Amino acid sequence: MSDHPRPGVVRSPGWSLPQAAYTDPAVFIADLERVFAAQWLFAGHTAELDAPGRYRTVDVGRDRVIVVRGDDGALHAHHDVCAHRGSRVAPDDRGQVRAFVCPYHQWVYALDGSLRSARLMGECFATERYRLAPVAVRETAGLVFVCLAERPPAFEPFAAALEPRLGPHGLADARIVVREHYTVAANWKTLVENNRECYHCAGSHPEFSLSNFDVGVNGDVRTNPRYDRALAAARAHWRAQGLPEQDVSFPDGAPYRVARLPLRDGFLSETLDGRPLAPPMGTLSDPDVGSLRVISLPNLWAHANADYAVTTRLTPVDAGTTDVELCFLTARDADVDPDALAAVWRATSEQDWELCEKNYAGVASRGYRPGPLSPVVEASVESFLDWYVRALATGEDGEQRVAS
Repeated sequence: MSDHPRPGVVRSPGWSLPQAAYTDPAVFIADLERVFAAQWLFAGHTAELDAPGRYRTVDVGRDRVIVVRGDDGALHAHHDVCAHRGSRVAPDDRGQVRAFVCPYHQWVYALDGSLRSARLMGECFATERYRLAPVAVRETAGLVFVCLAERPPAFEPFAAALEPRLGPHGLADARIVVREHYTVAANWKTLVENNRECYHCAGSHPEFSLSNFDVGVNGDVRTNPRYDRALAAARAHWRAQGLPEQDVSFPDGAPYRVARLPLRDGFLSETLDGRPLAPPMGTLSDPDVGSLRVISLPNLWAHANADYAVTTRLTPVDAGTTDVELCFLTARDADVDPDALAAVWRATSEQDWELCEKNYAGVASRGYRPGPLSPVVEASVESFLDWYVRALATGEDGEQRVAS
């Protein structure tokens, strides 16, 4: 259990958070300790950890985690902290190694984290008593997750929802064609709130709106006969392909949603002209599979079309800064134009980052007061904020904490 402060956040139902929840450094520390360190976090892709020794690092506040493919094919995750005097041991943010060698005193660790050798420690030194501290790691449907908690929440229900829906898209055997990095001057919750509503889509996302309806998303109660007809026809088509058609949407307050939505008439992918840019991925044989949406709070959202998938991973830096990584994946042998592949979601994401930065600048200003959420199109924002306040108030052992 963490000794860090647990400042409380009090929110009126139907309203945005108080200013301190976005700007107070103490709340930000609590976010890292009580939310990010307690949840399963999206760490990367099976596609980038596809051979022994392939690794990447993941930052969670003061912690850095190494995720690496072992010689036995299993994934391992370790705190990037030498068991000698604490130095970082990963040589870079990502790469491939035969072992991890501490640059300070050259202690050598196997890929599974066990200490292989420690020079000049004396004849009686027992290397088997030392190792890189382990971190919980799981992979499902080509996505990799880590959890820093001593007792992580159950992962299996999420995997059971994700695997039959995302698995056919073949992300485990894909390749990352484009990787984009952004530093956004906004609190991480501002980015999640923006993702949880399409209130802003019609006025802000011309590329996204070419292929996507702005109704039918979680928490949007508007109806549209054209969309309803498209959804009914699409679900019949998906059912015929053996694809699960029903959504799994934050069951019992869980922090994940997996939903397949139809695209507009004439669009088989989220591309500028609706035409697929590559052959169907995985076991898909028909390009008409709509767009599979995945969200896993607090740091992942993704869209998977038949021809490509895009993932968005958030890394909070401080109360007013969030790093973002976008990855665009296709089938491993696909010959695709990277700029065409990234066109829709590069534009849409950069539009979102500008919106979030303007939003956060206003939230941080003297004139900000919590504002009312729309019951018509922002119910999913409401659900996220409820989840966040509960997560902030709940300890790693699952007990409710009293706000200080």
